[in-house]
Amino acid sequence: MSMERARAHLEKYGLADRILEFDVSSATVALAAQALGCEPEHIAKTLSFERGEGALLILAAGDARIDNAKFKQRFGMKARMLSADRVEPLIGHAVGGVCPFGVRPGVEVYLDASLRRFDVIYPAAGTPKSAVRLSVPELERASEAIGWVDVCKA
Repeated sequence: MSMERARAHLEKYGLADRILEFDVSSATVALAAQALGCEPEHIAKTLSFERGEGALLILAAGDARIDNAKFKQRFGMKARMLSADRVEPLIGHAVGGVCPFGVRPGVEVYLDASLRRFDVIYPAAGTPKSAVRLSVPELERASEAIGWVDVCKA
């Protein structure tokens, strides 16, 4: 179901043909990089955080780490990741396949500045055995992101 939502969302932007499906897991940055044959930093990981009763997503480069002080300054709250059991009900995708495509209404999506250094990046596509090959401008458009943030450590 999650892949179908992601695919339908990407179809609206003419990008569904960019989805890649694997016979092996791509559920972590390291596994996705191995499945794709690329460097881990090219994986656009999607981090899920609590925001009141809802959630927000931040897409960041595979080698980036959240800077708690920057996060708190930008969002006015502590960076508290969603527990695994809350991810799918709040976001619409299970852990390992979380992506900004086809998320539940009200989920806020942001892109971290750590992604700007790449021509091509690979976020998940709704399952722990998928990815989608996108340029940064394509990700910006298809993610329907609220905007860019700088909340990761260099």
